[in-house]
Amino acid sequence: MKVIQLMYPHQISSKEIEGPYSLAVGFFDGVHRGHQAVIEEAKTNAKNKNLKLAVMTFDPHPSIVLGQRKEQVFYITPLKQKLEILEELQVDTVFVVRFTSDFAILSPQQFVDVFIRNLNIKHVTAGFDFTFGAMGRGTMKDLEEMSNGDYEVSIVEKQQQASDKISSTNIRKALKEGDMERVRLLLGRPFQIPGIVVHGDKRGRQIGFPTANVQEAEGSFIPAIGVYAVRLLVQNEWHDGVCNVGFKPTFKNPDEKNLTIEVYINNFDKNIYGEEVKVDWYKYLRGEQKFDGIESLKAQIELDKQHAMEYLSHC
Repeated sequence: MKVIQLMYPHQISSKEIEGPYSLAVGFFDGVHRGHQAVIEEAKTNAKNKNLKLAVMTFDPHPSIVLGQRKEQVFYITPLKQKLEILEELQVDTVFVVRFTSDFAILSPQQFVDVFIRNLNIKHVTAGFDFTFGAMGRGTMKDLEEMSNGDYEVSIVEKQQQASDKISSTNIRKALKEGDMERVRLLLGRPFQIPGIVVHGDKRGRQIGFPTANVQEAEGSFIPAIGVYAVRLLVQNEWHDGVCNVGFKPTFKNPDEKNLTIEVYINNFDKNIYGEEVKVDWYKYLRGEQKFDGIESLKAQIELDKQHAMEYLSHC
């Protein structure tokens, strides 16, 4: 898969353009089932018209540049992870458009001229609610009317899981609530956090439940505090496990709290410090709680392990 970074005004050589393309366009945070429907439609058009399949996405999130949100924006899939998923979907080319102040004030017509016509795009597919140009004034209807026969347009209607709209907003809400089953339904796959195994305080080892402390990749969102059934990929093998998300004081300042990810891996005793891992999140088991002693903690961890293994045996 080829990744082409674009800015406005962009400079791109004809050698980099390997079209003509069937393009799926959108922010695609999460690459959820709704996004996948858009990309599949673009892929079908590519096959039918003998075009290459391309995806256009944007970075960073528009609200960061435009300052439209008071709360902190987090990504369901940071750009690197998004690109990995798009490669799995057999996309030929990804255009990553840098969302800048200059880009944000483009008129809808300028967007079409620069980022559709100039890129040799012959078919454009997007969701029904995709907008473009300054203040999002351009709609899918406008995209069709501006084509002048240079490209065709396909519109993918709203996608739902039962009565639940498949959207990045709903997935973010579910992640904040720790509802990983809902997240998995909307994404079409488990939520995943990549990271590296780092040294922890080794308290789990002392009570017979050694854990891998995972330092999440930059930009990853950590779900709600609690205990989860998870699977962990390390050294190209998946393992069932139990994950605890909670706060621990840092070594330097006991008053400063760090959110940590600790994974107990079932039937696993290898030294994996420094290894790159991926954690897939399946089910919220319980909230964080205090225990009156080591024995009650061990009993609860054993119970968590049993619940997690039973659940994962059916996934």
